Amino acid sequence: MASLNRVLIMDDEEMVREVLGEMLKILGYEPEFAIDGKEAIAKFLKAKQDGRPFAFVIMDLTVPGGMGGKEAIWELRKIDPNIKVIVSSGYAKDDVLLQYKGYGFDAALVKPYRLEELKKTIDQVMQS
Repeated sequence: MASLNRVLIMDDEEMVREVLGEMLKILGYEPEFAIDGKEAIAKFLKAKQDGRPFAFVIMDLTVPGGMGGKEAIWELRKIDPNIKVIVSSGYAKDDVLLQYKGYGFDAALVKPYRLEELKKTIDQVMQS
């Protein structure tokens, strides 16, 4: 059973992780962080093995020089086909953000984040 308040955030930018983490705390979530897809997959797997899985994951689409969300999503889906995953990017017109379901995501969130938009997106994903 998922811990309803544990969230995994994957982003290569420290400032983004910090700001998003604080926003999630305001909304009552307990954030955990990964800097790229490989670390996110490892943390996701460990959390599931420890019986403390994440309620959902927010993944940056691209990580320069590392595994981004576009690649990591399929590994997470192998571990847990039902996990809720939100893709995030500063590139609003990116095809993945426009057609997120076709890339394996449940929702898309454009940076910079706004608290109302974040809450609305999370609520939509958790109810689906």
